Amino acid sequence: MRALIIAGTLCLMIVLSEAQPIVGRASVIDGDTIEIAGQRIRLHGIDAPESRQLCSDAAGQRYRCGQRAALMLADWIDGAQPIRCVSRDRDRWGRVIAACTRGGADVVEWLVRKGHALDWPRYSGGKYADAQRAAKVRRMGVWQGRFVQPWDWRRQSNAQ
Repeated sequence: MRALIIAGTLCLMIVLSEAQPIVGRASVIDGDTIEIAGQRIRLHGIDAPESRQLCSDAAGQRYRCGQRAALMLADWIDGAQPIRCVSRDRDRWGRVIAACTRGGADVVEWLVRKGHALDWPRYSGGKYADAQRAAKVRRMGVWQGRFVQPWDWRRQSNAQ
């Protein structure tokens, strides 16, 4: 009986520790991944271009859109630290998948609205579809020119 109580207590502690928000100074790993206190956090519901992915701007000039997404995110979050993330899951690489805010503003919505990431309906349920439409209409970020959706770009890159 004592072992059962100890096991139950340990399980409860694990669940409670997972439910605690991760709060701190964030650094940007890429356009959809940040790190707080050594913890890698994948932003929930979006996909940003990969660091080496190229897109074309309005003039047809190629640029590293994934790198630009990461730089824009870094500039934006530096303006209002700390970042607060609430865990939703873990991915196959062990990263926390989380919803994060900067001073109360949804980090993911900002990325999508600025055109630096795409709503990934497979995971978001279309939560950021309106923000994506707004970015597309205003020709923000990747919507200014031509690009391959990040999930398609990765599949094409892995096939080669």
